[in-house]
Amino acid sequence: MATPDITSAETPRPQPAGLIAPGWHTAVVIIFLLALAALSAWRGAISPVGSVGGYARVANYAVVFVWELLTVAFIAWGVRKRGHGLSELIAGRWPTLGAFGRDLGISALFMLGSGVVLGIIRWAMQDRPNPALLNLLPESPAEMALWVALSATAGFCEETIFRGYLQQQFAVLTGDKGAGAALQAIVFGACHGYQGAKSMVSIAVYGFLFGLLANYVKNLRPGMMAHFLQDSVAGLTGRALLKRIHA
Repeated sequence: MATPDITSAETPRPQPAGLIAPGWHTAVVIIFLLALAALSAWRGAISPVGSVGGYARVANYAVVFVWELLTVAFIAWGVRKRGHGLSELIAGRWPTLGAFGRDLGISALFMLGSGVVLGIIRWAMQDRPNPALLNLLPESPAEMALWVALSATAGFCEETIFRGYLQQQFAVLTGDKGAGAALQAIVFGACHGYQGAKSMVSIAVYGFLFGLLANYVKNLRPGMMAHFLQDSVAGLTGRALLKRIHA
């Protein structure tokens, strides 16, 4: 009996023979991301706004929302210079309702499996969430609504930036898809430096797992769904859990 095709891409994203954007363009993206990460780590918050609380928390959300969209816009401009588009990085829309359900199922399985892996890693490293992460999480209903919107933005933008753009660029530069997934994961982990060194390691592993998922299903849709669901659920439930940890 033939093995069923469980990938979710009826039209998988193309694998370009060369770079999908100029090399200088990729260097600018990486420098911008790492500069923001360094400033955020220095300020002890998700963005250079600094320690969050009250209106400052909303300001941090707004800054992240803007920089992620600007980065995706810059990437869209760069890939167009080589005759490509964002839809190629993502592999387009869901062609059928069944494809949507299949991607949702893949994302759920991925969340379950990656959650177990990360739980083991964090336990082994004794990785405890730092105060910056606790202060980031929403408190009021309005902040919770903004958090869900930010999670949706992160799901789309961060998967496009790291697993769509950087992973393909690194794969071409190294000649290896696995290396492409590993290198983008290192940058992804570094961009979460405000959470501390141990969390950077576990987040880099998380990014690598997302990269493997993208390579396997040949599109970003399940990863985007999993990213959104993980961020939104963690934000809406995390404050109560972290308060217990830090009690």
